Amino acid sequence: MITLSNGIRFRFVAASGALGNSGLGWLAERILGLLSKKLFDPSLFLRFAKTFTYDPRKGNFRWYNPFGCVRFIEDGVVNAYGLTNVGRNRWCRRYGRLLNSKKNPVAVSISGNPEELREIAIMLNDFDCVAVEINGSCPNDGSSLLEKAKLAVRSVETVKAVTRFPIVFKWSVVQSDIAETAVREMSGIVEAFAINSVPWKRIFSDKVSPLSHLGGGGVSGKVAQPFTWGMAKLLKNLSDIPVIVPGAWDYSDIAIMEEIGDAVSFGSIFMKNPWRPTCFVRRYIAEQKQTAGSC
Repeated sequence: MITLSNGIRFRFVAASGALGNSGLGWLAERILGLLSKKLFDPSLFLRFAKTFTYDPRKGNFRWYNPFGCVRFIEDGVVNAYGLTNVGRNRWCRRYGRLLNSKKNPVAVSISGNPEELREIAIMLNDFDCVAVEINGSCPNDGSSLLEKAKLAVRSVETVKAVTRFPIVFKWSVVQSDIAETAVREMSGIVEAFAINSVPWKRIFSDKVSPLSHLGGGGVSGKVAQPFTWGMAKLLKNLSDIPVIVPGAWDYSDIAIMEEIGDAVSFGSIFMKNPWRPTCFVRRYIAEQKQTAGSC
């Protein structure tokens, strides 16, 4: 369980983008929720909205071909969205009004250089989100990961100076060799860590990605767990900052992830089996109540 400085407490997370730009779900998920809350209930998760940037980015996602930048693989998903988004102004007009820390608690995810992050964070102060996630690494956005790592500390310091919300920082597994120094500097500023999907080549060094024409993409799901869970363990060993462990795929994963970190995140499983996260969390809650009742 993670408790932020504003009192928001959560054990389960819907990762950035898993439930769309608003955190209420993509169209198919919302339809599923209308059919039955037993199949899709976003209120069970702290939801992280899809990352947006200072200016709009075309990226690789196209509404008329939504799966053109996504492929299902064995025990996972690879995507190369490329941070497709409408930019800060349209995001705030379109989705900012939907934020409500009590009725629709959503953490906002942003990406950019420190100056851009500062301007976005100032704008977000007018809305009612529960936290700001700084997406410090996107596997397919074309920027140098080393550059991002060097900018990480300055990014969180810049946002901290202007935001009224708790800060979550999202890492890439390829930043593990420089995490120790950055984590030390983030202590007292960042209130939780998250972890991004894994670059294709990091997992499949001898295989060609089905999205090689889009840069390879980022891999998530069970196949990525050895990498993302390893990063979660590293971050946990480096500081007392709570860690959101990514990639829940099977119900049995939850117990393992609770031993590694402080909260459990569902990501691409929403895309492949959108009903499973809700079913898993409802089962977890029921079992916890049963255990408590037998004590």
